[in-house]
Amino acid sequence: MEFKRFPLEGPVEIIPRRFGDARGYFFESYSYRIFAENGITTEFVQDNQSVSQKGVLRGLHFQEPPYAQAKLVRVAAGRALDVAVDIRKNSPTYGQHITCELDAEKNNMFFVPEGFAHGFAALTDNTIFLYKCSNYYYPAAEGGLLWNDPALGINWGVTNAIISPKDVVLPTLQELNAPF
Repeated sequence: MEFKRFPLEGPVEIIPRRFGDARGYFFESYSYRIFAENGITTEFVQDNQSVSQKGVLRGLHFQEPPYAQAKLVRVAAGRALDVAVDIRKNSPTYGQHITCELDAEKNNMFFVPEGFAHGFAALTDNTIFLYKCSNYYYPAAEGGLLWNDPALGINWGVTNAIISPKDVVLPTLQELNAPF
């Protein structure tokens, strides 16, 4: 596996080795040992899956401590633009974001540690999005950040984004009382 770092400390893109022939292909999507050797010692306790049509935008979400979640995400079908926004108050990159295009043909993954708001936009119809989470979902700990906050300047790669009613009323970065 290849582990690609970003200018923001924490998030990592992981590109697995893929073995294929006329029958199809195989790749190892997760190995605690290999991840730990590359500095990711997070233990995952819950897997989630969603299906989205092109233009659906989910996010930007996080869970507040002590229920904070790190996530390992990938797509099993389609493509998605994945976004992580640093919401760690004392971080030199607070309020900055990084993007990672997830592609089922590439089989790449994106590790998003605690302290980041996370979201994605489906770039194709029937995008199957998989999440490994380091903590269980706890509704009372839900937090978020407004996806189109001008202060964030995120180019989501979609026009006429399809947003849930819950996500259109999230706070801006200026309004956010970041819990990290």
